[in-house]
Amino acid sequence: MKYVPPKFSKLSEMASIDVGRLTEDEARTILENIRWPNGIECPHCHSKNIVRINGKSDTVRDGLLRCKDCRKQFTVTVDTIMHRSHITLRQWVQAFYAMCSSKKGVSALQLQRNLGIHSYRPAWHLAHRIRSAMSPQITAGMLKGIVECDETYIGGKPRQSKNKHNKRGRGTKKAPVMALIERRGNAISKPIEKVNAKTLKSTIREMVDKKSTIMTDEWPAYNGIGREFAGGHKVVNHGLGEYVNGNAYTNNAESYFALLKRGVHGIFHHVSKQHLHRYCDEFSFRWNNRNVTDGERATQAIRGIEGKRLMYKVN
Repeated sequence: MKYVPPKFSKLSEMASIDVGRLTEDEARTILENIRWPNGIECPHCHSKNIVRINGKSDTVRDGLLRCKDCRKQFTVTVDTIMHRSHITLRQWVQAFYAMCSSKKGVSALQLQRNLGIHSYRPAWHLAHRIRSAMSPQITAGMLKGIVECDETYIGGKPRQSKNKHNKRGRGTKKAPVMALIERRGNAISKPIEKVNAKTLKSTIREMVDKKSTIMTDEWPAYNGIGREFAGGHKVVNHGLGEYVNGNAYTNNAESYFALLKRGVHGIFHHVSKQHLHRYCDEFSFRWNNRNVTDGERATQAIRGIEGKRLMYKVN
């Protein structure tokens, strides 16, 4: 008999289900319907000729499916960030919801406590795998229209030394992060090696459509970039106390950095340079889905689980 998809297709439609009190079957239903909204599809051969394998719980895994064409068995976690995970599906769905509904993020220790995970390491790995699901798709397209570009530095305050003056801003040893923000649109942020003309301009060329208008502060490294874009390059001079110059400003980029820094300082406390790009993906994802409900945002994040793996040893 052909398998009939369960009732719910996304978290926002589950008015009768408390995400904090999900059962394992309800969590499986959510994941199956979000991953396969048009009917279950075999991850091996992409056939939709699927049957559910039923039997005694001690002999058949819950949620086991079989493809009639290639005859391979699979579950909803196969070929996803959840593949071979010992964390329950209920905990996965709750973790997705928590990370998508917390404006400044949620720490791995908090996930460990809330979800009842036995130790810190699996909770930390869980959070990074969800951030991997939040990472932007290659086919997402370039930023368009008016695009604000700015950079900041992520890291704690350096230790004070009597014989050494600790720099702030440009020249510091903190990790530089660049953000590109569409006006009333999407954001992309990423760590960069150096805050110089070569790095900043190449990032803009890679991520911004040529028909756009570039907005930056007065940092000289941006000079000349306007010749490559139809809308030119407009500047606001922060050094002179100027924050708006006509329609030239970078206030959206400043707002994005405020959220990112509050998350690092207040929630995570420490973020290594090795993993900083994943935190940038997480904050960009929430920014890009800021106009939807928490359930819809979690649904969108779960859609990004397929075709991604993040092993602990290479995390």
